[in-house]
Amino acid sequence: MHWANYLLRKYGSGHWCLTCDPDEFIVYPEMESRGLHELTDYLASIREESFFSCMIDMYGDKPIEFCHYKQGTDPLDVCPYFDRFGYAKTYIDDLRNVWVQGGVRRRVFSSANPSGAPALNKIPLVKWQRHFAYVESMHMAIPRRLNESISRNKTTGALLHFKFISQLRQKVDEELEAKQHFNDSAEYKRYDVLINSHQTLFCPSVSGRYENWRTLVRLGLMNKGEW
Repeated sequence: MHWANYLLRKYGSGHWCLTCDPDEFIVYPEMESRGLHELTDYLASIREESFFSCMIDMYGDKPIEFCHYKQGTDPLDVCPYFDRFGYAKTYIDDLRNVWVQGGVRRRVFSSANPSGAPALNKIPLVKWQRHFAYVESMHMAIPRRLNESISRNKTTGALLHFKFISQLRQKVDEELEAKQHFNDSAEYKRYDVLINSHQTLFCPSVSGRYENWRTLVRLGLMNKGEW
């Protein structure tokens, strides 16, 4: 995060900056007909400096090792499913932030400790200024007003997260050897167990197929707002 904040401060000040991980794909209302510049123009017109997005973990209907993604293809062809419900929101007063947890990582990997599930709230799009900074990945930022970007009337987006593809096996091996990940790589240890047991993340009663951004709006995972 020191590296990312340095780059944003040096090159991004005064600009709208989109900061995502390589396996995250941003979606937002009306994206088929409106580009990112139109979205940022709209946000600027209502004096918004940030754009809240919920991270949605995507997966296939096969064990992870059989979800083969080929570079340059649409990852939705391999992982079109996500958890339709099972999300919780908690307001964090210190940073005026909405903490979102749920999805398949809470249902499968954190079922024994739901409160310890990974955060899904992110603020990937920000009109950056030199004194801004991300404080925990893209989950929270300072000044605190950047986190006040979710309400019933505000337009929000989502980040489709494609972690659960066959390439995860190599990533798990690297993380378990490096032992540099959060909490002694506990999350990656759980991935290792699931991959070795050839389980599938798909659940008929919970999983739904992603069609387009309207799918998430209908489920309350994204908000069209007044745009």
